Amino acid sequence: MAKASNHRVVYRLAVHNSMKTRVALTRDLTGFFRRCYLVRAEKVVEGPVVTRAWLAAKRSEFEGLRRRTALTAGTQPFGFARFRLATMASVRNDSFARVNRAVIRCRKCPRLVAWRAEAAANPPRRYHGSAYWGKPLPGFGDHDARILIVGLAPAAHGGNRTGRMFTGDRSGDWLYGALFEHGFANQAESVDRNDGLELTDCYISAAVRCAPPANKPALDEFHNCSGYLVRELALLRRLRVVVALGKIAFDSYLRATAEAGRPLPRPRPGFGHGSRHDLANGLTLLGSYHPSQQNTFTGKLTVAMFHSVFRTARALLDGDRGRV
Repeated sequence: MAKASNHRVVYRLAVHNSMKTRVALTRDLTGFFRRCYLVRAEKVVEGPVVTRAWLAAKRSEFEGLRRRTALTAGTQPFGFARFRLATMASVRNDSFARVNRAVIRCRKCPRLVAWRAEAAANPPRRYHGSAYWGKPLPGFGDHDARILIVGLAPAAHGGNRTGRMFTGDRSGDWLYGALFEHGFANQAESVDRNDGLELTDCYISAAVRCAPPANKPALDEFHNCSGYLVRELALLRRLRVVVALGKIAFDSYLRATAEAGRPLPRPRPGFGHGSRHDLANGLTLLGSYHPSQQNTFTGKLTVAMFHSVFRTARALLDGDRGRV
């Protein structure tokens, strides 16, 4: 097939129980409908909307339909009843349990799959005899949370070992200490996933779910993980404040917001420690340096600096709009 210039081919995905969603499929230069991208969603009734990343996850199912049906460019009804009804049911029935199962089973990134297994098989001496989790990490926390914390990725001998976000390493000591101090956690210690730690009004996620070599995920690995964060954002219906730990997490959250079809302010928010951005969708985005040893040992991030971010988050949730 000859290469074609990029253009959008718009279909009406479904009209089911009064919900109308319009999606656009981008024709790729080297293939036919390789990916599905949401450009706009109009939610007529309450419930989650179809997101770009969710559609991307469905592309194999869509490709099967495409092979059996001749789709032509232009605007027309997407008239596949079985796919339409299955699509809407899947969106409405999404849950944290479904997302977490998908995360734990994920093997999209061969480099990360190999590295997380290698780290588990060759632990440092202090962790000899430990049973490593060695799988991608699901999100952790209160499903009715109003504050979301977005990190970068698990540590090879932290979360990759313990099976929980920010657990078993010094970054976690900083984070959970701050959450405990400001009323989001029932304890400051985070040793393993069975230590009794519980979060209140707070949920923790990450841009990448597997431990990457040298703590540096590749661009395609960010892309492969983005859909999980998008799905979590759709499920966190009471969300009001997002704390991004580091510039990469900050940018990953903005990308996920765009993928979910939510508006972003212009100019695009910029990262800085203590930065605050009021987003058009009613959320407040706060930036913080990541509590990595590189930042905390050098004094780039101090305890006072770190706690000030969560003091602002608490004030926002308490209605003080950050006057602290």
